[in-house]
Amino acid sequence: MGVLGNPDFRRLWLADLASQVGSRIDVLAVPLLAVTALGAPVFEVSLLRTAQTLPYLVLGLQVGAWCDRIRHRPVLIAADAGRAVLIASVPVAALFGVLGMAQLLAVVLAVGVLSVFFDVAHQTYVPRLVAHGQLPEANARLQTNRSMAAVAGPGLAGVIVQALGVATALAVDAVSYLWSALWLRRIEKPDVRPEPRERRLLREIGEGLRLVRGDRVLLAISAHGAVSSFFQSAHLAIVIVFLARDLGLSPWVIGVLGTASLTGAVTAGFTARWLGERIGQARALGGAAVLFGLAYQLYPFTGRGWALACYVLAGFFTSYSVIVLSVFGVSFQQAVTPPELLGRVNAISQTLVFGVVPLGSLLGGTLAGTIGMRATLHIAAAGVLASAAIMVWSPLRKLRDLTPADRR
Repeated sequence: MGVLGNPDFRRLWLADLASQVGSRIDVLAVPLLAVTALGAPVFEVSLLRTAQTLPYLVLGLQVGAWCDRIRHRPVLIAADAGRAVLIASVPVAALFGVLGMAQLLAVVLAVGVLSVFFDVAHQTYVPRLVAHGQLPEANARLQTNRSMAAVAGPGLAGVIVQALGVATALAVDAVSYLWSALWLRRIEKPDVRPEPRERRLLREIGEGLRLVRGDRVLLAISAHGAVSSFFQSAHLAIVIVFLARDLGLSPWVIGVLGTASLTGAVTAGFTARWLGERIGQARALGGAAVLFGLAYQLYPFTGRGWALACYVLAGFFTSYSVIVLSVFGVSFQQAVTPPELLGRVNAISQTLVFGVVPLGSLLGGTLAGTIGMRATLHIAAAGVLASAAIMVWSPLRKLRDLTPADRR
């Protein structure tokens, strides 16, 4: 069974699976709710993506420093419970006919704040449950969860929305967060509080920043994540509206497209470790960055009929690349970072990746309203491809693997 033979990691893995599925339902259901029930224009829909990720930009570095001072499991449980309550308020408001765009934005923003705490604490918690040698397998298992959720979530959301309405899909999302919290409560290994230290927030953040800046491989991975995320968020902010309005696709068809296109993520979840062993982790990272950028070029050519295959093919190869990038990037980060700095380093990488999302989302919404959606998709695709140069021209091209010994 490998790392799943560890009962506590298995509980974390099951909690993560439930949370990932719910989050994927949310990704489709929230913009569809804004488009169909509230009649929101494309710019307001892009604001939802902005609100969801703005907390990373504002709070990410501070949360990393806080997570290096506290126990992680209570943070994870509280974040899941809070997100369940917030998401549940949307279908309740819809049931009573009082839901408006202001409430939807407020809920998405608050969920985003809790997600910052959850994501940083979760990534920092994994090395406390498994041995360092099992980190690639553990991260591959968690990324497989993301893959399975990426495949099942859109299709499940599309079916629920088509059959029972958007509000019901969000109710399912709320239940998934509660399910995750229940599994986290069952973890038995004591979550020891870190040794107390003098609290100087700016100095603590600076220690993490110096570590990332001083490691050229870690810096390249983080920089590529930030640039590619910026342009990817411009794409994601408008693509559901593009499929629903420009192509006239129903929620069910959009869900099926998402499911079909994201099968690459499942494939990567099962093959990423093998790929790293076969060609080397560094080469797998660099190759995944190039494949990610090239595959993105297919998205703007999506159209009705057979042209929908462009969306599916783009989704397969981009989702495959994202999982490979994540498995080896996160494992490397966890392996080379001292435990007392891991929360801050995790927060820095996530702030770079997610902190630019509000800016990219605003760019996508603004460009779509001025030059059109398809032209905006072309610009986003070109930016994602350009970001691959960061990895290609980094020290990664001279390496095979990413362990500290291989880099001396």
